[in-house]
Amino acid sequence: MSECFGRTGTVLHIDLTTGTATDEHPDDAVYERFIGGRGLAGHYLSPFADRDHTDPDLPLLLFTGPLTGTESPTSGRGSIVSRSPLTGTVCDGSIGGGLPTRLKKAGYDGLVITGRSQTPCGIEIDDDTVRVVETSLWGRDTDAVLHELEQRLPEDTSLACIGPAAENGSPLGSVAVDHRHGGVRGGLGLVWAAKNLKYLTVRGSGQVRVHDPEALDEAREAIIRLTMASPVLMGRHGFSHWGTGALFDLINSRRMLPTDNFTKTWFEHGGAVDAPSLTALYKPRDHGCLGCHIHCRKIARDGRSLPGFEAMAHFTALIGNADPEAAMEGVDLCGRLGLDPISAGSTLACLREITGKDYTDKTLLSTLRAMAEGGDLALGALNLARACGRPETAMTVKGLELPAFDPRGGYGLALAYAVSTRGGCHQRAYPISHEVLRKPVATDRFTFSGKARIIKLAEDAIAACDAMNACRLIFLAAGLEEYAKAMTAVTGRDWSVQSLLEVGERTTVNERRMNAENGFTASDDDLPERFFTEPGRSGGGVTVPPIDREAFLQARHNYYVVRGLDENGDPTMETLQRLGLDR
Repeated sequence: MSECFGRTGTVLHIDLTTGTATDEHPDDAVYERFIGGRGLAGHYLSPFADRDHTDPDLPLLLFTGPLTGTESPTSGRGSIVSRSPLTGTVCDGSIGGGLPTRLKKAGYDGLVITGRSQTPCGIEIDDDTVRVVETSLWGRDTDAVLHELEQRLPEDTSLACIGPAAENGSPLGSVAVDHRHGGVRGGLGLVWAAKNLKYLTVRGSGQVRVHDPEALDEAREAIIRLTMASPVLMGRHGFSHWGTGALFDLINSRRMLPTDNFTKTWFEHGGAVDAPSLTALYKPRDHGCLGCHIHCRKIARDGRSLPGFEAMAHFTALIGNADPEAAMEGVDLCGRLGLDPISAGSTLACLREITGKDYTDKTLLSTLRAMAEGGDLALGALNLARACGRPETAMTVKGLELPAFDPRGGYGLALAYAVSTRGGCHQRAYPISHEVLRKPVATDRFTFSGKARIIKLAEDAIAACDAMNACRLIFLAAGLEEYAKAMTAVTGRDWSVQSLLEVGERTTVNERRMNAENGFTASDDDLPERFFTEPGRSGGGVTVPPIDREAFLQARHNYYVVRGLDENGDPTMETLQRLGLDR
């Protein structure tokens, strides 16, 4: 192996069945093909991607990237990856806080966790000391677990854990990281629970070696200059000022805010629950991931996290709730129970449409508690809707509940939802950037023209971002050109926009290949029928028309062509061979 810059050269394998830990030193070629993060984790998942979440051999993966732990802006990220218990797709979650950086500084590029402990356990990493320990914390909520761990561990330790929802078998179970930085979707918390893994702690005192610190300083300054000039990120109406809740008014005014379970596209009470209203009520302070200058998270005076845009929209407009405190309590309870707030809010909306009953403050919280205890509610919107004989009320793609952007208001968004490898997800291609925020260039949001190629390129760029482990939000200001320079400075290898895009393409096609092996076809690259048959009703006499299905199918076909897929949505042999994924 060549000299390591931007990586430790070590992947830690932990077998919970035996309680043993072993080091692996991957070949240079593996790093060059997948870089790290989501890309490298997909490489390790691939041989086991057909395993169920209850199979001890299914790996739970946590990987950093070359930029993690360096001076590169917004590089305190990591990727949690496995097969989703909710959808059966490949699934990843981008996590922040301090955990990824401390894992890297402990000497590891990634963790591969397999096996199943006979009793509830925790993993404790302190530099090169790795322990699998029995724990009595099973059954405790995430706040209680993290607070107890903080009492006995050094201050510079990062913590992650699951809550009661995952322990009780809910595929909506998420992962809490350093109190403020969870948000892992797809039920990956249930993979932890199936392994009897309650928590992970990491402390690292090492340093990440950088090949050319001066060149990294130059790349860093260029990225920060672009960030500071970005109204979306740093302006007085941007994320740094308001948090991601800054999007609420904008998305509502564009008539694409999902309301009443996606039957409407405008929330008439939006002014009571938008970012300025929350700021006036809760007087929040700034908070961000380790090493980030944007500080897009906000903490209320009472210590609760202010919900981000997605969570706030789903606990207000989507379920017909105009009470900001009820939304705050609901999202906070999701965090403590270890529930994904997007999926939980969507399941609440589905239940409300089926029963016709609105939520009170008390019934909102009691329903969430029931969701974390098991039964049909715990299984997500699609399973609930099917159990009630109302499958049309589940607003999901591949079983994953949709986030807070209505696809009738953006046709690139509609295509991105449908073809996303993890299900209903806007972050695989983030078309909101060009269709709403006009970055890097504006596109017509009510046409499919050109969107197939745009979505494909955006997927590749974001997959490359996830492999480097930079924050996706930074790409509202900077781009791969700037990050290629940062990567070159850190690693000593000559990276370009094209070489990064190739890694992103390999990552995405690898995920589609794994999904195809698990039975996913073109029929799964689709949207709920509601979006093709019902207009988005809103105020002011504005009606957002339904999506034309034939135009959508043509756009999906065009995407398959530019992505190198066959008519069933599977990667062609030519594509697999070109990317070195044939086996």
